[in-house]
This record gives sequence, C-alpha cells and structure tokens, in this order.
Amino acid sequence: QVQLVESGGGLVQTGDSLRLSCVTSGRTFIDYAMGWFRQAPGKEREFVSSIWTGGQTYYADSVKGRFTISRDNAKNTVYLQMNYLKVEDTAIYYCAGGSSYRASRDSRDYIHWGEGTLVNVSS
Repeated sequence: QVQLVESGGGLVQTGDSLRLSCVTSGRTFIDYAMGWFRQAPGKEREFVSSIWTGGQTYYADSVKGRFTISRDNAKNTVYLQMNYLKVEDTAIYYCAGGSSYRASRDSRDYIHWGEGTLVNVSS
C-alpha cells in the first residue's frame, strides 16, 4: 500500500524557519506530482505548493517568496522549506500525492495523503 509520512513540524517563533519532509513508499514516486496542503483551526484545507515530475513548481500567493518545494527522487522524498514564518502559517501541514505527472491546486486531484505534521508559529 501507498504510505506518506510527514515530519519536521514544531513550535517556533515568528521569523524562524522549518523544513518539512515527506517520505513515500509503495508507489513509483518519480511518476507522480506531489503537493503540500495545510489546514488552520476553523478553516478549510488549502493549497500551499506543488511540484510536478518535470520540476515545475507552484505556490499559493500567501507563501510565495518564503516557501520552497523540492523533491529528491532517489530518496522518494518531497520537502517544504519554510522561511520567515508568520503566525498565520500555523496549521497542520499535509503531504499529498497526485494521480499523474501533473496536479492542480484542487485537493480532489490528489489520491494519497499523509497524516499531517503540526506547525505552530507564535509571536
């Protein structure tokens, strides 16, 4: 079966950095787009970033310039480097696997999900 396991979350201060990791297993990682979503308390799950198999990257306007997504196909791992964190970045972050080499910003286009890792940013 396909498994996605996130790690790297924690409690940090405004302006700090974190790097989230998502290790996958049970699928041919190089064939699928990958994405990150987040869900803050009382809000719906929202798109954060995605990376396609060809290396194309996409970001929500709220994180553009601060976050960077990358993937290491040899390690079956996708990363999210988060810099200059803000209180509004506080959320549970989910790693997601797309159904093809490309994927939209719609969560319904992702067929595999991790359990999430909590990022808590305080001032």
